[in-house]
Parts: sequence; C-alpha cells; structure tokens
Amino acid sequence: MTTIAQRPETKPLPRTTEPGIADPAPLGLAAFALTTALLSVVNAGWLPDTVEPVVFGLALAYGGIGQFAAGIWEFAKGNTFGSTAFCSYGAFWVSFWWLTGHTDLSGASADDAAHAIGWYLLLWGLFTAYMSVAAFRVSGAVLAVFVLLTLTFLVLAWGEFATSTGIHHLGGYLGILTALAAWYASFAGVTAFTWKRQIAPVGPRE
Repeated sequence: MTTIAQRPETKPLPRTTEPGIADPAPLGLAAFALTTALLSVVNAGWLPDTVEPVVFGLALAYGGIGQFAAGIWEFAKGNTFGSTAFCSYGAFWVSFWWLTGHTDLSGASADDAAHAIGWYLLLWGLFTAYMSVAAFRVSGAVLAVFVLLTLTFLVLAWGEFATSTGIHHLGGYLGILTALAAWYASFAGVTAFTWKRQIAPVGPRE
C-alpha cells in the first residue's frame, strides 16, 4: 500500500516534552500571593487607602507580567488548568493596575462607580468559583487558594454594592488568608524541587 507523506505545513506540531522546562506554578503562585497580600493589607484597613498606589507597580510587574509568563509556560507543559489560571489572574492584575491608576471615573456618580467595581469583582468571583471546581482535581493546597479567593472576590463585591467599609475590610482579611495559602502552595513546589521530595504536604487529589 502506498503511503502518502504529509507536507510539512500539514503535520501536527509535536507536543513539548522537554524535561528542561521548570515547573512554572511556584512562580505564578508566588507572584499572585505577594501582590494579593499587599493589596489586602490596604483592603483590611491596616494601611490607609491613600497608599494604595504602592500596589500598582507590583500589580503590573509581578502579579501581572510575572504571573502571565508562568501561565504561558504552563501552556508549554500542556497544563490547561495552570495556563488558564495564571494567564487569567495575570491579566486581572494588569487590568487592576489600569483600572486604579489610569481609569477616569469622575464622570460617574459615586454609587455608579461603586456598582461598576462591584460587578468587576463579582464576575471575577464567578470565574474563580468555576476554577475552584476544577481545582478539586489538583491538590488540597491549590483548592484552598481558589475557595478563599472566591470568597474574597464575592465579599469585596458585596462591600462595593453595599458601600460598606466593614464588609470591605472583611474582604481584605480573606485576601490575606488567600495570599498565605498561595504562598504555602508556592513554597511546597519550590522546596519539592530543591529537596527532591515533598516536604510540605499539598494533598494531591488526582
């Protein structure tokens, strides 16, 4: 039987299996954790709102670009969950940097602006909620991050809709817990590589 050779342009691209590609998850989790922690300290009322611009550069460079880069490497490793999560939240931090530092809402009333930001946070909360369902098959550590982040987004959105400082502060405290959970998951990944064994349990669920 005659075999018809495929033309080069019609051949499927080979799947990347290079062992030299490091695990990008600890980077993505660390970038998310540090940026979330600093913003949440402001949201919780530990620092005044007037210093929030301190978060902007971090949101763009580490939470945004750094985390997005981790997501691209997750694509290269064939990890749909990791690539979707890190690219999405990297883009979230870039959008936050633009929203808080470069968006003029002076033409809107205070209530309309608060409701718009509430919807922004609510929609991110819904996205995070369905990612939490997927995280059930990753690990207990990652699941904790996503569940806490879902609560953080929803409570912050509630605070905007209700224009309540107290609810907003509660969202900040939840954000701090989220950051700690993400740092732990990042720590577990980095130390597993350097120690060549899992020294920080993550509760794998696959």
